[in-house]
Amino acid sequence: MNEPQPGPDPAAGPPQLPGPYLAPGPYAGGTAWPAGPPQPSPQPPPQPTQWAYPAPYAGPYPWGPPPRARWDVPPPPGTRYDRLARTSSHRWWRPIAGTLAVIVAFLALSIAAGLVAFIVSLVTGVPMVRSGTRLFADPVVDLGFQLGVIALLLPLVLGAAWLFQRRPPGSLSSVALRLRWRWLGMCLLVALVAVVLGQAVEAVTLMSAGVDPGFHWAGWEEFLPAIVVILLLVPFQSAAEEYAYRGWIIQGFGAYLRTPWPAILVGAAAFAASHGYTGWGIVYVFAFGMLMGWLAVRTGGLEAPIALHVTNNVVAFGVVAASGDMGSAMEQGEVPWEALIGSAVQFAVFGVGVLIIARKWAIQTLSR
Repeated sequence: MNEPQPGPDPAAGPPQLPGPYLAPGPYAGGTAWPAGPPQPSPQPPPQPTQWAYPAPYAGPYPWGPPPRARWDVPPPPGTRYDRLARTSSHRWWRPIAGTLAVIVAFLALSIAAGLVAFIVSLVTGVPMVRSGTRLFADPVVDLGFQLGVIALLLPLVLGAAWLFQRRPPGSLSSVALRLRWRWLGMCLLVALVAVVLGQAVEAVTLMSAGVDPGFHWAGWEEFLPAIVVILLLVPFQSAAEEYAYRGWIIQGFGAYLRTPWPAILVGAAAFAASHGYTGWGIVYVFAFGMLMGWLAVRTGGLEAPIALHVTNNVVAFGVVAASGDMGSAMEQGEVPWEALIGSAVQFAVFGVGVLIIARKWAIQTLSR
């Protein structure tokens, strides 16, 4: 008889299939994993990140035209005032071409101004004399016209510095590439003290020598129209001469030379030649130009020269206006040597005062 075969034990539970889940391994004893194979540990959900925008339109194909190169090139740091024209764009021909352009443009504008004056004379009926240094019969109108013509030098030299030398026009003003107004105001105060003291010494010296110093009073009717024209135009006329003779000439030579003295000398000589003084008057104007050139280099700008030039001219023209002799305002000729004593006092007081204050204020003398 066939014996019954042993069957599965019901108490043992369902049959276990062999497989990798029961294979011996790191879990000794062959205990089955209750929930299948191991799962990677849950990672925290990704945090929302803020959009990080790169530079605008970054990539191999940027939007818009490329940035344009700057036309005017500033001077390198540590440059002295007389060397401000020697930038990286300097070429030997630039100062020469700019000088010729300024001369030609000024002559052309002077002729054009003369034609305009002739037309104005015809329209308004103001007579013209056209003799000597006078153009109009009215001395106040004539003074205003001549001061205005000289003032045309100011935009010409500023434009030439930008166009021909490719440098900031403000480099003609100072090493700060602009006119330092606070420093200019202080220089004006020093100039007022120096001019008043110089005029007082000159008057005493002339009277001691028996020479009339020319102090008279013609009345407000004569004085007011003249002083208005003087106050309005003399600052521009004086500044234009400083920008031309101390700014343009000194920096023009400074583009070639390391020492400022030849440029100061040439600028003073050109300044004296442009005036009609004779004898001791030439000495006075030349000495004035030398002092102004030296102060421009020493203080790093034209503020001190402009201050003394403006103050001196306003006082000089004002004395003539007060006397009522405006017909001789532009006349230049012989100057008595006694007048040079007052001029020496003026120069000494102004030069020493400016240098002392510039040192106390730590005035910038080199470009940055």
